[in-house]
Amino acid sequence: MPKVLRNTLLSARDLLVTAGPVLIVALLLLVLAYIALDPTPPRKVVLATGPEQGAYAEFGKRYAASLKQHGIEVVLRPTQGAGENLRLLLDPASGVDLALLQGGAGERLRTQAEADALASLGSLFHEPVWLFYRQESAQRLLKSDTLDSLSQLVGWKVNSGARGSGSHNLMKKMLDANHIDPAGLTLERLDQTPAVVALLAGQVDAVVFASAPESLLVQMLLQTPGIKLFDFAQSEAYSRRFTFMSPVVLPRGVVDLAKDIPPADVHLVAPTASLAGKRETHPALMQLFVQAANAVHSEAGWFQRKGEFPNARNTEWPLSKEAERFYRTGPPWLQQYLPFWLANLIDRMWVALVSIIAILIPLSRVVPPLYEFRIRSRIFRWYGQLRAVENAQGDRPAEELLGDLDAIEHKVGQVTVPLSYADELYALRSHINLVRRRLEGMRSPPDRLAPGRDEELAPAAPARAETSKTT
Repeated sequence: MPKVLRNTLLSARDLLVTAGPVLIVALLLLVLAYIALDPTPPRKVVLATGPEQGAYAEFGKRYAASLKQHGIEVVLRPTQGAGENLRLLLDPASGVDLALLQGGAGERLRTQAEADALASLGSLFHEPVWLFYRQESAQRLLKSDTLDSLSQLVGWKVNSGARGSGSHNLMKKMLDANHIDPAGLTLERLDQTPAVVALLAGQVDAVVFASAPESLLVQMLLQTPGIKLFDFAQSEAYSRRFTFMSPVVLPRGVVDLAKDIPPADVHLVAPTASLAGKRETHPALMQLFVQAANAVHSEAGWFQRKGEFPNARNTEWPLSKEAERFYRTGPPWLQQYLPFWLANLIDRMWVALVSIIAILIPLSRVVPPLYEFRIRSRIFRWYGQLRAVENAQGDRPAEELLGDLDAIEHKVGQVTVPLSYADELYALRSHINLVRRRLEGMRSPPDRLAPGRDEELAPAAPARAETSKTT
């Protein structure tokens, strides 16, 4: 490996090892925040709708198409209506996460705990009570072409809705308000499609629906010859008696302008349908459903102006935090620029991220001193051995100490440090050389003569001098 690359990798390793504890703490805090906040919603959600070919079923398909764009699969659970939807929503074993509910359904709740278990996503649309009757039955039973009052239904055979539907409950309330004993008429409990077939075949005299005009059965009956729609002339009085009802008008010609259907304004009473979910339903799913509701129900319709729905009014349950946020500020602005999963992750994690950063800033200040200590200790630890060699002068032979010094110098030559600390490494090497010079100065100079020669030659010099003097 090239030496430059090796030095770079070693420096990166030192930095990583030094900052490792801080990184581990940050990662641990992120994992704990992720587990606590659970920012990623489930990929599948169950929505209870209503009877096939009904308005609830039609709206459910639109919700499913909207959430599919974000990778969420909406499983539609067909039901008999709002009553069954509420029961499924309160049943933990049903698997239903959200449901379309009819105004007045909250009266079926038995305890406050059941009410607290639900959260509303807002009111979606008016759901008029449609009372269709056979013109032939009115002529036969009333000697008139038109049914003018609910009290005239005595003796009629009326389908008030299947078991689990909300229309049966509404019909009973209105009969009670008109002091009509239900035993005075025959109430059938057929599903919507069989009830319409029975009406057209003359097996029942009237059918009652509580549905949005998007219902295919409602639109078909409005244009069927011989079938008339009951006009609730007392619609304002009904709305005062029942707070969950609103008076609405089906304008003349709104069904078919060319055929002038209906030929006159028709007064109706309409509960307000809502979307509700369990409290524990993931907040991101709540946000997506509110956005889908806004896309599906915000357009103008037979009983509403553009932008009138969805709204936070007339909700029977507390509004969820996500719905309240949507009605106050609209959809999260990050979703306008980022994919849903990323925008949702940032939106739900940013508070935790800010808190984690606030914790890590003081910890991060420890990293530079630790890094400096780690690098310098790689150099300073050799000073201890160098001092031990220097202190051993006079106690140990110089040759042995020089051998130890050579070993130290060899190992120091293998030490690598960042360039910013190279001066300290070179200082260590110069100090090794300084100690080396001192040790070399302690060694004896090399002998020029063999041992004992100087003792033999020293007396000879005076003798030669004496001989010369005598001569």
